[in-house]
Amino acid sequence: MTDIAVIGGGPAGLTAALYAARTGKTVTVYERECIGGQITRAPQVENYPGTGRVSGLQLGDSMAAQAEAAGAVISLTDVQKMVKETSGIFRLDTDDGECYAKAVIYACGARPKTLGLPGEAELIGHGISYCALCDGSFFKEQDVAVVGGGNSAFDDALLLSERCHHVTLIHRRSSFRAEQILVERVKQRNNISLLIDMTVSELIQKNGQLTGLALKSKIGKDETLPVSGLFVALGGLPDTQVLVGLATLDENGYVISDEKMAVSETPGLFVAGDCRIKRVCQLTTAVSDGTIAASILKSTNNGTNQI
Repeated sequence: MTDIAVIGGGPAGLTAALYAARTGKTVTVYERECIGGQITRAPQVENYPGTGRVSGLQLGDSMAAQAEAAGAVISLTDVQKMVKETSGIFRLDTDDGECYAKAVIYACGARPKTLGLPGEAELIGHGISYCALCDGSFFKEQDVAVVGGGNSAFDDALLLSERCHHVTLIHRRSSFRAEQILVERVKQRNNISLLIDMTVSELIQKNGQLTGLALKSKIGKDETLPVSGLFVALGGLPDTQVLVGLATLDENGYVISDEKMAVSETPGLFVAGDCRIKRVCQLTTAVSDGTIAASILKSTNNGTNQI
């Protein structure tokens, strides 16, 4: 049995593991895919304080090494189910069998919704991005596009318009989910164009780099849009199925927690990172969540006096 199980080996989980291990507790991090999480897919990270420019893979490896040096154990296995037993202990059903923990910090994050087009995965970091705040600076004075019709898409378009030569916002409908004030702001920007009733049907590339988009119209003529960057802003898919019955989820599957990262329905269960409802999802906010969860867990003794 471990004192604290951290489910998810991204920045939030690894930070939680680091802080928890430094208190002298036994900590196991469970990660089913790649240690470092989604940040490892970023060719360059420039917005994490103190690192300058570093690859996401390097940053993830460094975080993992630091957590392990503090005493955390990393287990590459999938947690398929989690149950809190009557004794107050958490049972984790993993690919490697049953594991037990006195407390759990859940930090599995959220995956961005994709377009589902051929070549999309290969072009991540080579023209395609799911985070304008993270990657917008790489496209200074270039022509880019944003796909989506909600607040995030319009926020991204406004942000990119301050850095890029021209921004085209593409939406599959004629109406938008975004707040009207954001729609009006976008319409007032001289370097933002709106393409409605259009979908991206093909990603055009040359030598492994995005060069344009084939657009299919619902009401008019199909066209081709030359761009060097495409920002997909279709929302996220939180990885929270394991928490069903243990935590309250919103209509999109995000965990509802308090500012201490605690799940009120299940004492001893904490969440951190992009799987919970929060206004800003960034690398820095993920590590902040992990820090808070581990620190609060230590100070409250899990609410069960078991740790």
